[in-house]
Amino acid sequence: MPLKTAQSLAWNLARTLMTIMVIVRSGQGYAVMPWDEFDGNPAELVHEYDPFS
Repeated sequence: MPLKTAQSLAWNLARTLMTIMVIVRSGQGYAVMPWDEFDGNPAELVHEYDPFS
């Protein structure tokens, strides 16, 4: 998905689910997932959305 869409989705999910969401760069764009499910290369992280900060 495009970065702008991923940013909007990540922030919305972080606030709704009250969990840390991250945006990662993939070969086909960007993906959004919970922090505790990310087990990839830290260099692929684009941004972290923490609803508690």
